[in-house]
Amino acid sequence: MIQQHTITIRVRYSETDAMGFLHHSNYLSYFEVGRTELFREQGGNYRRMEELGLFFVVARIEVKYRRPARYDDVLTLQTSIARVTPAKLEHDYRLTRGDEVLAEAHSVLACVNRSGELQRIPEDLVGLTSES
Repeated sequence: MIQQHTITIRVRYSETDAMGFLHHSNYLSYFEVGRTELFREQGGNYRRMEELGLFFVVARIEVKYRRPARYDDVLTLQTSIARVTPAKLEHDYRLTRGDEVLAEAHSVLACVNRSGELQRIPEDLVGLTSES
């Protein structure tokens, strides 16, 4: 199973604030892109999960902002699986510009049904090995 995925992101003008920095909320969008691409690389299929009435929801996310990014910066986002349980996925993120760390984060996603009730992650859809 693929444990880590890396993507390159260029900061768009619309993602910056009045001071010219990447707005803090956009880091969360970048992390979502990282999670989605890692999931896809692992053979996961969000569309099929949703058709079955299952969803990954963010239960917790922690971000450490280290240095700002600016318009047109080329960033590298490394997303990795930190932990898998029967109903949750944990990810670690590292956003860099060259050798400079801009942000680090950790998220916990829960698998739920349409009513928001916790569900087991269907291993045949995500290709993950869960802990007991």
